[in-house]
This record gives sequence, C-alpha cells and structure tokens, in this order.
Amino acid sequence: MILVAGVGNIFLGDDAFGVEVVRRLSKQDLPSWARVVDYGIRGMHLAHDMANASYPATILIDAVDRDDPPGTLSVIELDTAAMDEVSSLDAHGMQPELVLGLVGLLGAKPGRVLLLGCQPQSLDEHMGLSPPVNAAVGAAVVVAQDLIADLWKELACAWVSQGK
Repeated sequence: MILVAGVGNIFLGDDAFGVEVVRRLSKQDLPSWARVVDYGIRGMHLAHDMANASYPATILIDAVDRDDPPGTLSVIELDTAAMDEVSSLDAHGMQPELVLGLVGLLGAKPGRVLLLGCQPQSLDEHMGLSPPVNAAVGAAVVVAQDLIADLWKELACAWVSQGK
C-alpha cells in the first residue's frame, strides 16, 4: 500500500496546499492500494501511521519554499537514511525530517518518501490559497496520480524480482 499524506495548516494561507490537494485527490477514482489521508498538522499521527503500517512508499504533499515563483510544483525524494535523529518533538508539528525521525524512533523504517511540494506565495495567518497556489492544485492532483502509478509499478517490479 502507498500512503498519500496531505499536510499543512489551513489557517496559514498557502500552507494548506497539501490539505487541499488530498481533498481533491480523495474524490478521484484511485486504486485500493493507495491510501489518501489529510493529516493537517498532526505530525505525530502521521509518524505513527507510517511506523505501524510499514508503507513501502509515501507521498507527502505540502507547501515547500524553494525560492521558485509561487505555484511552482516540485517532486523531491527525501533521504530517509539521514533522518535517524529527532532533535525536538512537537505533537502538532509537520516538519518532514522530524516526522521521519519519529518513525525511526518508533522502531520502523519509513520506506521511500517523495515530497510533492508547491512554492507558497503567502504563509500569513488567513484562510484560503493564493491565486497561483490555488491554480497549481489541479496540476498537483495529476502529478500525485502519476506518482502513485509510477511507485506502484516500481514496487511491483521489485516484488516480482524478489519472488514475492
């Protein structure tokens, strides 16, 4: 099973990008092996789900500042091996490196993790996405669907080659 996790704070403008993408993605006809969840700011919940289910692959969807024009999408493969330590805990925090470090503390490996990010325009306190980030949500849904299909093909090939 592949986990698709939307993260972000709906009260901080474009930080709600991941939440909005998984809201729209959950209305799509997806395979039964793709689990789509809105985690919001519940990092501890995400870490526990990842640790308990041992997902071979996870797609995190979030606002990511990469100094690109607002609304720019990017897909980043996270180095989960470099995230073995947790320096501080915040039960409501959603920093990917802390969440993945928590998975390790819980005695599990996070598997392969891709981050589908969108460059925010504003993270100020208000509800609603800025126009460029809102315009990117539809494209992000398509990218997420493609990532789900591609990851499944990779996992299926790996399982076949291992004789599973």
